[in-house]
Amino acid sequence: MAVPNLKLRDFVPPQGSILLIPFVGIAMCLNFAAMPVLAQNPSGESLPVVGDSPDTDGPLATDLSPDFKKQEVAKALRKVANWQLSRDQDKYSPDWTFAALYAGFMAVPPAVSGSKYQDAMLDMGRQLNWQLGTRPDHADDHAVGQTYLELYEKVHDPAMLVPTQHRMDSLTGRVDDPKKPLWWWCDALFMAPPVLADLAKISGDRKYLDYLNHEWWITSDLLYDPQIHLFSRDATYLEKHEANGRKLFWSRGNGWVMAALVRVLEVMPADYPNRERYIKQYREMAKAIAHLQGADGLWRPGLLDPGTYPLPEVSGSAFDTYALAWGIHAGILDRKEYLPVVKKAWAGLLMHVYQDGRLGCIQPIGAAPGQFKPTSSYVYGVGAFLLAGSEIYNLAKN
Repeated sequence: MAVPNLKLRDFVPPQGSILLIPFVGIAMCLNFAAMPVLAQNPSGESLPVVGDSPDTDGPLATDLSPDFKKQEVAKALRKVANWQLSRDQDKYSPDWTFAALYAGFMAVPPAVSGSKYQDAMLDMGRQLNWQLGTRPDHADDHAVGQTYLELYEKVHDPAMLVPTQHRMDSLTGRVDDPKKPLWWWCDALFMAPPVLADLAKISGDRKYLDYLNHEWWITSDLLYDPQIHLFSRDATYLEKHEANGRKLFWSRGNGWVMAALVRVLEVMPADYPNRERYIKQYREMAKAIAHLQGADGLWRPGLLDPGTYPLPEVSGSAFDTYALAWGIHAGILDRKEYLPVVKKAWAGLLMHVYQDGRLGCIQPIGAAPGQFKPTSSYVYGVGAFLLAGSEIYNLAKN
């Protein structure tokens, strides 16, 4: 069916490759062997510009305020969203990098020109024919389905729904491989589970939630530290440590998980049998993340060794801010305890917006903490910022 011309008012490895790592049993102590490297983009097609890191990019913004007032939050959202949209409009991709950006565009409230960005997302879906990425079982190639399904709920055109539903139906029929969990890297929890949760809500079929639930806890049992309450990026990082001797926990990796918990809980029925287990994990992670907040309101790339990293990391920080703000608004987190954390984080994020709207201090594509330039800007980090600002808008005063 043709789409009507309607208007609405990291496993992410080093860029360009994926390591295939077989598991020998699903246990915390596993042995891994490096396997051949495959292209991140198997089709060979080049992606639109995911981001860049110029040496200089002009002055930082001086017209933004951290005040929790809707008009001030709206100004920051529009500034960053307009800059990113001007770079990427008509250069669409189903890649996971852009999927996170599209989720951010969809979150912008209607009162903040949200229809402008949702119209762009409608154009995106039409141009991509509502197709997911090419790898049938790979979570990175499912993430754009979040935006397709959100648009479907507004427009109800079956063309927006069918490709994603077919892919998820195939996924739920997959037999687990005991040597390699489906979601074997923590980033995957943001990419695929929210698609399954949205599809369960739309279809009324609980099989999607049940499959999500089954696979989520396989990944959690492998990668979640029940004492520190943070996720390792993947099993190759379980025994890796920072320069200070503490375990290595990647900021953006845990930001992906925090955002994933929010996006699953947001649509999971209140009577779903395992819902409280997700809330428990969310609260544990929220407390751990809040205690690791830096003096500037943000989080360093390596969460337990901030002294090694001179710059804060905006994408992980923005995902955390989004998740904490949502928890306050949803009544799951204590407002008195967490609102100061969110306010401090929002003020910190605004310190990395440039006068032209560029959002800086975003770590490039990777799988572990690293160094980067203050100007470094990538689409998934902008998506995280838009998600954070949109939730903060809900908390802000008129």
